[in-house]
Amino acid sequence: MERFETILKRVEDVLHVLGCVALVLIAVLINADILGRLFFRTPLQFQFEMVEFYLMPAVATLSLSRVFRENGHLCLEFIPPQTFGPFWPYVRIFMLLCSAAFFGAVSYMSGRFTLQTFQRDEVYFGIIDWPLGWAYLSVPLACSVLTVRLLFEITRKRSANSAPAL
Repeated sequence: MERFETILKRVEDVLHVLGCVALVLIAVLINADILGRLFFRTPLQFQFEMVEFYLMPAVATLSLSRVFRENGHLCLEFIPPQTFGPFWPYVRIFMLLCSAAFFGAVSYMSGRFTLQTFQRDEVYFGIIDWPLGWAYLSVPLACSVLTVRLLFEITRKRSANSAPAL
């Protein structure tokens, strides 16, 4: 199990870095477009489509699993885990299973859609003809890794002193 967790962490870290790179690219492209319009009266023609189709989905999804692993997500806790007393581990497992089922379904449906897009060789026509399969790929990839992380967390042994991860 330790080897699997190490591999999963590495995959999550790589996806997280890619998401961060996408965020930096968004900032660079938008600022380059602004400066180009301001000083040269020429917009950066491809900026909007690249940000919209490729970079925003990457920023929104690629860090999901790592953020969950590090318990860095925002959550509203209106019923604290202590309320469930000794039943908390079972409630936690139920919530992880529900979450894994949801993200598994998102992975499957978005993966099917992405595969069809690749098979049909779909393109968005603009200044540049953008292949859409690559634009959609980050969603099924990231959601699949999150599904694996959620299922892994169910099987993981936790010490009695560790904080609940949800």
